[in-house]
Amino acid sequence: MTQKVIAFQGTPGAYSDLACRNAKPGWKTLPCRTFADAIDAVHQGRAELAMLACENSLAGRVPDIHSLLPASGLQIVGEHFQRVEHCLLVVPGTRMEQVRRVHTHPVALGQIRNLIRDYNLEPVAEFDTAGAAELVALWKKPEESAVASALAAELYGLDILKKNVEDADHNTTRFYIASRTADRPPVETPNVMTTLIFSVKNQPGALYKVLGGFATNGVNMTRLESYMSGETFAASRFLLDVDGHPDDIRLSKALAELDFFAQNTTILGVYPQSPFRQHTSAEGQDTPRSMPVHAISG
Repeated sequence: MTQKVIAFQGTPGAYSDLACRNAKPGWKTLPCRTFADAIDAVHQGRAELAMLACENSLAGRVPDIHSLLPASGLQIVGEHFQRVEHCLLVVPGTRMEQVRRVHTHPVALGQIRNLIRDYNLEPVAEFDTAGAAELVALWKKPEESAVASALAAELYGLDILKKNVEDADHNTTRFYIASRTADRPPVETPNVMTTLIFSVKNQPGALYKVLGGFATNGVNMTRLESYMSGETFAASRFLLDVDGHPDDIRLSKALAELDFFAQNTTILGVYPQSPFRQHTSAEGQDTPRSMPVHAISG
C-alpha cells in the first residue's frame, strides 16, 4: 500500500512537521517552502492533505491563510492543536557553561527571554526553529545552540540540554487540515465546526446585522477575524469559525440571515472539532483565538 502524504510549510523537524506526525501517525510528511507550495502539493497529487497553521495562542493569527485558503480550492476537513514545547539543543557532549549563543526563529526568541537572561546568552535570529537546529548540527560548535522541537533534535542528531525553556506553558498553535475534496460529517455528528468567509460593506450596523442571526439562534462563534481584501477600502472580509453543522436547524437559520446581509459568503469547511477543544473547555481554559504565522511553523 502506498504511504499517504501530508504537506506542511517549514523545514523537517519544525513544529508543523510535528503536528503532521501527531495528527496523522504513519503518514509521510512533505516539507514545503511556503503555504502556497503546500497547497499546490495537494492540488498536484503529491500529498493527500496539507497542514496549515492558522493561529497561535501567543503570537496571534496567520495572515497568509486569509488570502490563500479562499482561493485555494481546498476544503478544511479537520483541525489540530499542537503544543509548542521549546527545547535547548546542542551538539552531543556540550555542557551548559559552554553555550554562548542561541539560534532560533525571531518569534521563538521572544518566548525564551528568561533562558536568555538567566544564562546570559546572545540571541541570534534564524529563518525558522528547525533550520536553526540544522545549522547548529552543521557547525558542530559547543558555543552554538538552537531552540527547536524535540523532533528537530532527533532528526539532526543533537542533544536536548534543557526541555520546556519557553516562558509560557500554554504556547499552542492551531492548524487547519485541508484536502482537495470535502469530507463533511453527518448532520447528527456531535462537536462539529464550520469555517466560512464573507464580506460586509463598511457602513454603520453592517456587521451587527450579519452576526445577529448567530446570537438569536444560539450559535457559538469561536473565532472572528477581519481583514482588508483587494484594492478598495469599501468592504471588509471576515473569517468565522462557529460551532455546528450547516444543515443543523439553528446554524442553518443563522447562515440564512448572514446571507441576507453579507456578500460573497463561502463555506471553507465542515469538520469534527479536535479533542483538544473539548479537553480545554472541560478544564475551563480558552482555546487559541487568533495569531502571525511563524509562531508555529518555524
